[in-house]
Amino acid sequence: MQLGLFGGTLDPIHYGHLRSAEEVRDAFGLDEIWFVPAARPPHKDPARLTSFRHRFTMAKAAVAGCGHFEVSDIEARRSGPSYSVDTLNALRSELGQDAELYFILGSDAFVEIQTWKEYERLPELAHLVVIGRSRTCWERVVETVKRSFGAYRKANGRTAYEGPGGGLILFHQVTLLDISSSGIRRMLKGGRSVRFLMPEAVLDYIDEQGLYRE
Repeated sequence: MQLGLFGGTLDPIHYGHLRSAEEVRDAFGLDEIWFVPAARPPHKDPARLTSFRHRFTMAKAAVAGCGHFEVSDIEARRSGPSYSVDTLNALRSELGQDAELYFILGSDAFVEIQTWKEYERLPELAHLVVIGRSRTCWERVVETVKRSFGAYRKANGRTAYEGPGGGLILFHQVTLLDISSSGIRRMLKGGRSVRFLMPEAVLDYIDEQGLYRE
């Protein structure tokens, strides 16, 4: 099984997340993508974060009816901060070594990867798929690979770097959709419409629960 993992706070999930995940699934021939909302992200202020229950429910609503998209609550089932290395270790234990995992992250997050817990182990647990929405981001991404993963070498015939143990750091350009969760939150707080930036089911849930209004 080839499984993509799309993490982040997803506060809220929107079409930028969904389209990027779909393009990665298609490009790498993955069987499924699992969205993994962060329960207690170490780089975020918990007081400014919508509850996991709401973010998980919105993600479930967003992928309903899409057979190759799922949502995992694995980070909520663990205590302590939601470190990616711990999540990947837990998934390895659940799925076994035969599963081929692809951990998807944005270029902005990747260039800060040295601040992540045990970041050197991440490509050993799952191939890293670095997604970018502009052509100008790749120079910084390559610099980060060279600085943070010095033993990795460019793989022949692919936009990728390969490590001594076979782990890959892959680059993939996705469609530029200038949508952000923070922008959506600001628009909702200001009473502006966010229709067509996210699935209607997510917007309905936001309205029902009165989220992002204060």
